[in-house]
Amino acid sequence: MIVEIVLGLLVLMEGYVIWNLTRKTEMLETWVQSFSTKVVNVRNELTEIDASGHFEADDEIGTIFTGIKEIISDLEETLGEDINAS
Repeated sequence: MIVEIVLGLLVLMEGYVIWNLTRKTEMLETWVQSFSTKVVNVRNELTEIDASGHFEADDEIGTIFTGIKEIISDLEETLGEDINAS
């Protein structure tokens, strides 16, 4: 009788742990997809802003602009997927 109660409680606890981890994993996946979309949007907006190449050609602004582009490239690599295809 005691063994059944202990095993029943163990099954309930394991069920809760699995449900909780699944919920957290789905929340994290949603966040990663949202972040990936934001990185793509920022990259596209920077490309659109500097369509003529004036920002990148300027000395002071060009340095900052190049730094921003490098940060976006690093973020794309960190995501581990080819978001250039989007």
